[in-house]
Amino acid sequence: MLTNTLHPENLPHPLYVTVQDKVQAAFPGVVLEAVFSYDMLTLTVTQDVLVPVFRFLFADAALQFQFLTDLCGVHYPDPAPARLGVVYHLHSLTHNLRLRITSFTTDVEAPRFPTMTGVFPAANWMERETYDFYGIVFEGHPNMKRILNMDDMDYFPLRKEYALEDDTRVDKDDRMFGR
Repeated sequence: MLTNTLHPENLPHPLYVTVQDKVQAAFPGVVLEAVFSYDMLTLTVTQDVLVPVFRFLFADAALQFQFLTDLCGVHYPDPAPARLGVVYHLHSLTHNLRLRITSFTTDVEAPRFPTMTGVFPAANWMERETYDFYGIVFEGHPNMKRILNMDDMDYFPLRKEYALEDDTRVDKDDRMFGR
């Protein structure tokens, strides 16, 4: 269910309403949220339709989102249940328009998302980096393995699963730092 409807008078580009309307018409019920912030439309969609939505945005003659600018992971440990997600930034070079697509899962033990390498070959490295730091497996990826960290690491460093500071350290006296 859509939780936020965009108002055309508040948007810097009228095509944002067209993007939202076209995606909702082509894929009824998959847009969970539509938010406009930081001069960019963000659509949150369900995992099961990520690839068809991206193919649609790529192939639609009026939209032409044919450049994947960035793809990264995100971890929200609170509030429960913890969520892992993937954030995609698309760019329509024809219209000079950016679009953010997000999707989340509550399966933090074995998070899985479909690969976008079939739509955007540049997603290959970005998906490997996201796997390396967040442990998100992209199903169908041609070479899903660590790219920056050591292969024998048994954890994913950007997940918020550890305390920021070690409580057992005696060399850190908070009084010395004004805390």
